[in-house]
Amino acid sequence: MTDAPLILWFRRDLRLSDQPMVAEAVASGRPLVALFILDPETEALGAAPKWRLGLSIASFADDLARLGLSLTLRRGPALAVLQAVAAETGATGVWWSRLYDPASVARDTAVKSALKEQGPAPKSFSGHLLFEPWSVETGTGGFYRVFTPFWRAVRGRDVDAPAAAPTHLRAAPAPASDRLADWELGAAMRRGAGVVQAHVQVGEAAALARLHRFLAGPVAGYVAARDLPAVDGTSGLSENLTYGEIGPRMIWHAGWRALHEGKGDAETFLKELVWREFSYHLVHHTPHIVQANWKPEWDSFPWRGDNPDAERWRRGRTGEPFVDAAMREMYVTGRMHNRARMIAASYLTKHLMTHWKVGLDWFAECLVDWDPAANAMGWQWAAGSGPDAAPFFRIFNPASQAEKFDPKAEYRRRFIAEMSRRPGQLALSYFDAMPKSWALDPAAAYPAPMVDLAAGRARALEAYAGRNS
Repeated sequence: MTDAPLILWFRRDLRLSDQPMVAEAVASGRPLVALFILDPETEALGAAPKWRLGLSIASFADDLARLGLSLTLRRGPALAVLQAVAAETGATGVWWSRLYDPASVARDTAVKSALKEQGPAPKSFSGHLLFEPWSVETGTGGFYRVFTPFWRAVRGRDVDAPAAAPTHLRAAPAPASDRLADWELGAAMRRGAGVVQAHVQVGEAAALARLHRFLAGPVAGYVAARDLPAVDGTSGLSENLTYGEIGPRMIWHAGWRALHEGKGDAETFLKELVWREFSYHLVHHTPHIVQANWKPEWDSFPWRGDNPDAERWRRGRTGEPFVDAAMREMYVTGRMHNRARMIAASYLTKHLMTHWKVGLDWFAECLVDWDPAANAMGWQWAAGSGPDAAPFFRIFNPASQAEKFDPKAEYRRRFIAEMSRRPGQLALSYFDAMPKSWALDPAAAYPAPMVDLAAGRARALEAYAGRNS
């Protein structure tokens, strides 16, 4: 037993409830040092996620302060910072919640190895996922490559109830801290930050309110509404899960309660939560998925690298309104409806024959709910190169998809100013958020389609046939 301080190294777990590390730290009775490190891995985040992370850090610091604990901010390599803070505070332990993307695993493995030899003593916890990726196995002991069997394997599993947030935290004397403003996490967002700011819901309290609001109403019609981008029919919790402002066990148990209360669509909602688990399951077992084709036979596929057509796609100027509305929604709100993501990704990789990594990298720059596993899984699913992927011959037609899922063109008009005589504020906000260098004008004519959809489909199918010949 010791009364020496503990360092709690926070990363993508910026909450107090459903937080195994915090619960055990409070139970230990030891004085605590809360620490966030702006290390090279975090510095590498794209513009939107890094800006949004800054908002989450500020909110979490306020939550900690209300319980008597300061959040110390330090910049530098994680190991060096941890050892320095331990020396300053006398801390004999460093605890953190595990992450599973390759960059985080490499960093954390090196940190843990060094601390085991040199101190302070390291310990890692679950909390980012419902199930540790290595704990879900097939009957033969392997990992799952297809979602549906994965879902069946975990659907009935016991999941620990989420721990309540503590009401008090015992603080060690706080070491010197950087100023969050000096980190300038939003610098790369430039003028876009002011636009997107109106559409984010930051912090643990906002995340919990978002969950309760969704389960109190929209979940009842989730199966149909989740595919309609003009309807507010989804939870929006991807933004909060990304930064750990809400725990997956909190969502899991609340979702099952809703199902048992007669809201049958809640099971489909829970499946979407498990898609996140499946993505991390695959990242753990096949980490190359985040940067390379999951199926190596796709390495010779004749995708184009970055190109002028892809640039028009990035700018929301393809001439396909469903695709362009999706891209503009991302610049205005920081997020993109899931159905629209599929259409935008399919169009880039198939109609424009552009490598999925071009799109993956752009989403990593622009999405406030960017997640390394979900982003990789989504893009490779759309391109056909990944596990559980859409067959390559399934080429979404943006026009017919729009007729089916946006029949009154509400979503398209909402975000494309050129489609309306009196465009609304959301459509006009795109021109406030986009880089000035694009020099686009809401009064300009909407562009003609870049490619004939039938011809683009035929070209993609010809390439697919060549790959299999």
